[in-house]
Amino acid sequence: MHGFVESFKTASKGVVYLFLYHRNMRVIFMMGIAAFLLGLYFSLHGIELIALCVTITLVFMAEIFNTAIEMLMDMITAKYRMRIKLVKDIAAAVVVITCLNAVAVGYVLFIRRMFK
Repeated sequence: MHGFVESFKTASKGVVYLFLYHRNMRVIFMMGIAAFLLGLYFSLHGIELIALCVTITLVFMAEIFNTAIEMLMDMITAKYRMRIKLVKDIAAAVVVITCLNAVAVGYVLFIRRMFK
């Protein structure tokens, strides 16, 4: 059990770092909380709430991986390199695609409820 507790503490430090030093993570967190609360307000059905939570989690994960990849690439070199730029751009593209998916899921879940 000691290993699990230590792993959890280590992961928690990573999450705290992201919230303290990365504005995008704070914005994503606030939007995720707002979407979840909106889901509760509109009384989403179980499977709809699950879809919403999975979507919110995917956006978090995409941003976390994007940040980790960018930091890793910055550790490799501070010089401009086309391949490193491409790696960073591809990592950012994952966030954009995940956010577009989140918008689509939000549209399906909320649009008819908002304009009833």
